[in-house]
Amino acid sequence: MSTFEPPAETLADVVLVDYGLGNLRSATRGLERAGASVEITDDPEAFAAADGVVLPGVGAFREGMENAGPLREALTEHADAGRPLFGICLGMQMLLTTSEEADHEGEGEVTGLDLVPGTNVRFGVDRKVPHMGWNELEVTRDHPIVEGVEGEYAYFVHSYYAEPSDPEAVVATADYGVDFPAVVANEAGNVFGTQFHPEKSGETGLRILRNFVEYCAER
Repeated sequence: MSTFEPPAETLADVVLVDYGLGNLRSATRGLERAGASVEITDDPEAFAAADGVVLPGVGAFREGMENAGPLREALTEHADAGRPLFGICLGMQMLLTTSEEADHEGEGEVTGLDLVPGTNVRFGVDRKVPHMGWNELEVTRDHPIVEGVEGEYAYFVHSYYAEPSDPEAVVATADYGVDFPAVVANEAGNVFGTQFHPEKSGETGLRILRNFVEYCAER
């Protein structure tokens, strides 16, 4: 039985970016349960009216950046203004600068949003990919998004992982033969992402989403 108590009232208005790749239904349910009013949209003007923006994602880096290309400027402006931007799975990888995925697929270099400088690299040949399943989170530094989740488990499905240029961008790690970033954030702290899917991670994921909603409300 769930022990998560949903808030009695809406805490923040959140935009869930619809760019054709993302688990929108599950993410919406999770965010609403965490206390958010959710608008699913690809309208950049909605970003400015929201307390926070969520960039979900399932699929390949190139396809994600091509689909989200028309929204690049609006997402960057939102982040540069110091407003909360939360990337999930592929959405987190898109926060970085580049990815080996495009090279691996013979598609050449693709530029990400570059809000958390760095690249995404493929797990070594000694690891089965995709990495799929539950892994323990080890929090490496303070950030509101990871409040109360040290040692908890989250659900991952991915073949690539982030390598930020600045090690301080790593907020939490998980282990899959190598310690890889499970949560990253920019220097200002308002742009962050989870490699795992909080909407599929039970109580831990709901805590992450609630942390995000509260962060949006406080900002």
